[in-house]
Amino acid sequence: MKPRHPAPPIEPIARRAGAVGSAPTPPGAFPGVRLRRVRSTRWSRRLVAEHRLTVDDLIWPLFVVEGANKRVPVASMPGVERLSVDNIVAAAEQAVALGIPAIALFPNTEPKLRSDDGREAFNPENLVCRATRAVKEAGLDIGIVLDVALDPYTTHGHDGLMRGSEIANDETIEVLVRQSLVQAEAGADILAPSDMMDGRVGAIRTALEENGYASTLIMAYAAKYASAFYGPFRDAVGSSVTLASSPIKRDKRSYQMDPANSDEALREVALDLAEGADLIMVKPGMAYLDIVRRVAETFRVPTFAYQVSGEYAMLQAAAEAGWLDGDAVMMESLLAFKRAGASGILTYFAPRAAALLNEA
Repeated sequence: MKPRHPAPPIEPIARRAGAVGSAPTPPGAFPGVRLRRVRSTRWSRRLVAEHRLTVDDLIWPLFVVEGANKRVPVASMPGVERLSVDNIVAAAEQAVALGIPAIALFPNTEPKLRSDDGREAFNPENLVCRATRAVKEAGLDIGIVLDVALDPYTTHGHDGLMRGSEIANDETIEVLVRQSLVQAEAGADILAPSDMMDGRVGAIRTALEENGYASTLIMAYAAKYASAFYGPFRDAVGSSVTLASSPIKRDKRSYQMDPANSDEALREVALDLAEGADLIMVKPGMAYLDIVRRVAETFRVPTFAYQVSGEYAMLQAAAEAGWLDGDAVMMESLLAFKRAGASGILTYFAPRAAALLNEA
């Protein structure tokens, strides 16, 4: 006996219903599959999310300036300030309260302390060493990342020592090793060589091992590109002016990577890992997500990305002008780092992002 109300054929349902743009059904697939079902509610979207951004993924970069109770706005980075040591401690307390696991400190060295040989870099009483000790003395459970490079300390604003119009690789490494040891002695948990000199990671690791700092981590800026996105950072640390007066001015292409290259990034990472790096950094971030992905997939080691000052400034300025939803684009940009494979992100948005993540 035939059913009184026979079921219509399955395949043409969408077409008969006038579905616009319905995709052809793959051979053997049930034709009623609709991916929108799992997007329809907040709880179902949470269940199937492939990547998640958490507070644990954030490192907050901070700029240190001389003085007491001082906050100096960085004009090219709306919402970012240079902080005196006492306010660095307060910022670290804020980070702990928000659940941010680490901060990164960068100095705005006074012009009178800058020199051709960058000797302030290995002064145990320089800004970042004093700030590190102050945070440690406050008993805060937070990691401290210190940059290893000479650009905040030299009269010419370059990351290494200059010999005429060239950057001297091996002479620079000797200074970087001295800088690393005073930073480790001050209490830095992670040293982050960002200078891009060949062989510096191995020299720093050897010095740390030989001087009782075997547990100090090295986060190598292994793939650091000669990017135009660094401008606001250079304003913040005061190297824009010094770079403009150097013999090779703002040109760091002889030691930072060519933005055209990606295979070279893998070679750089492999060398730094072989020399003893524990963590890897890709810089800049948003315009180099393909590099983050290649490094993370190739080496399967903790890979970090830096959402640099120019990237921050673009989003922040557009938000302040009312052209973009600031919180939405901030969170979307940070999630993109996780989707690309980043273990964590250095971002000036860290406190804002953490607050939103904690409210979610």
